[in-house]
Amino acid sequence: MLDIYEMQIFLAAAETGSFSEAGRRLQMSQPAVSMQIRSLEKRLDVQLFHRSGRHIRLTESGQALIPMARDLVNRSIHIQETLASMQGEVIGELKLGCSTTAGKYTLPRIIASFLEDYPEVQVSCMVVSRGSAIKLLLENEAHVAITSCREQSKELEYRQFMLDPVVLIVPPTHRWAQRDNIHFDELPEARYIKRELRSGTQQTIVEALANHGLTLDDLPTVMTLGSSEAIAIAVAEGIGVAFVSRRAAEDSINLGRVIEVPVIDLEMAQQLYMIRRANNVMTAAASAFWDFVYQPDNRYLLGQLEPEKI
Repeated sequence: MLDIYEMQIFLAAAETGSFSEAGRRLQMSQPAVSMQIRSLEKRLDVQLFHRSGRHIRLTESGQALIPMARDLVNRSIHIQETLASMQGEVIGELKLGCSTTAGKYTLPRIIASFLEDYPEVQVSCMVVSRGSAIKLLLENEAHVAITSCREQSKELEYRQFMLDPVVLIVPPTHRWAQRDNIHFDELPEARYIKRELRSGTQQTIVEALANHGLTLDDLPTVMTLGSSEAIAIAVAEGIGVAFVSRRAAEDSINLGRVIEVPVIDLEMAQQLYMIRRANNVMTAAASAFWDFVYQPDNRYLLGQLEPEKI
């Protein structure tokens, strides 16, 4: 009979690519991990890893075992959580896959409030690129995804999570800093610090500019950076101006390090969604979180429009 504990050890080794790292994750010694893997290989009568010194690599049989092992472990966890929920408890792990904006600026507050109601839940929040959040969900590595990315799939159920306004910020010394607003025709007159094109914020900017017959190429670039926080710092240093998530630049704006300048007839906001697998039975912890976010008393945590199923 297969041992759930051995399956968890196998998955840790497969995911980390190291018996030592798997041991650290599971708080076991490397020899203990190696012994458990050998015991599993003997029971299954297959080799799961190629070993070369301290390096390990999955065999074809090992690769084939991964989805089945995950399913077995997840089902075991679900059984335990379901039985606990029948006693009125919500326990277990809640795994969230989210894009940067949600993960850094909104989820910490929501999770803190959620854990006040469900202190026995352990939360793992994986902050990844917006497309990778959905990938984690589809591969059962996350129970819930939060991202601006949408894929047309019957497997996924989307609900509006929050709006993330995108605003123009300039250094306090910039000539626009003293203006109540500017017209979008003036935008090409400045030099811009930009995010990489694949970011959700940048895609929102591209679409908004297109509605006015402009492209990113019409806005002179002085620098490209990989995070909104870095962009806000660069703007504060006077390097250029930028369109950024207001949530990311909020502290800099409130402290006066940068100035938010409204652009007439150019309102931008990125819609983020909370997503789950449509046909999957959710764990008790994931189901509790899904319902918690949309309870009327918790809307203040998002500060956005009333969510609706879409």
